[in-house]
Amino acid sequence: MRVLTGAPAGWNLQAHPRAVTIGVFDGLHQGHRHVISLLRSRAAGLGGMECAVVTFDPHPLTVVAPEHAPRLLTGIDHRLELLSAAGLDLAAVLPFDEEMRHLTSAAFAAAVLRDALQARLVVVGEDFRFGHQRTGNVASLAELGDAHGFAAEVVPLVGGQAPLSSTRIRAMVAAADLAGAAAALGRPHEVRGTVVRGDGRGRSLGYPTANVAVPAALALPPTGVYAVRAGPRGTALRPAVANLGTRPTFAGGEEALEVHLLEPPGDLYGTTLRVAFVARLREEQRFAGPTELAAQIAADVAAARAIL
Repeated sequence: MRVLTGAPAGWNLQAHPRAVTIGVFDGLHQGHRHVISLLRSRAAGLGGMECAVVTFDPHPLTVVAPEHAPRLLTGIDHRLELLSAAGLDLAAVLPFDEEMRHLTSAAFAAAVLRDALQARLVVVGEDFRFGHQRTGNVASLAELGDAHGFAAEVVPLVGGQAPLSSTRIRAMVAAADLAGAAAALGRPHEVRGTVVRGDGRGRSLGYPTANVAVPAALALPPTGVYAVRAGPRGTALRPAVANLGTRPTFAGGEEALEVHLLEPPGDLYGTTLRVAFVARLREEQRFAGPTELAAQIAADVAAARAIL
């Protein structure tokens, strides 16, 4: 999948028709995948047009209403990986800044869809809104399509009376409903972060951990101990146990994600570790000392093995 960044005027695409979908696509959940599947099907039926997605980074709410900006299910790199795996040919990542914020729906349709992408078909969900103050909707998209030479197709939301949405899935993650989130996403919720050096306490207890610096913008479940699958980016995920919390047995501190892989992982320092949350084992708790904590970790490992 080819990735375009920056202003549309600088994309310099070859002039041929494309089928396009538009959205943030945070998490690329089952509803998003349904839209993309229909896009690809319609494009194939129209002579095999290239399939493109227009997405935004950062999330629009970080500019429009920072106090309401959500923690994300996927960072931009992860999102692009998922979009590529979904079979798209082209991803245009528009920088959502003050200029983009004030772009009208009419200007967006002309500059991005008509001029830059040469869109002939635009497929969106029925709740699609776009342009300054979200004044554009599916009806105005169809009108703009008539003016600019593209057809607009609206896809009913997946889920019926309780449609799937990134907002709903974020709430599931926040409530530790990992099974619900996995069903909606089509995979376990995953975060990624750089492995940094910790204080070595896990190794001293016989359970060495990778300390994962998760970006603050990513959605995490509540503090606790989890059965997860983890591994460096580009490798298969392996069974693991993760502690997300403040380590109260050792006087606490800032919240941290510590991952103990059940198979020896080799040197992980400096790598990007993927951590996929499968099940919550227990709440984080304070123990009387290292011996009691080590015994509980052994029980956690056994519970994680049984689940994973």
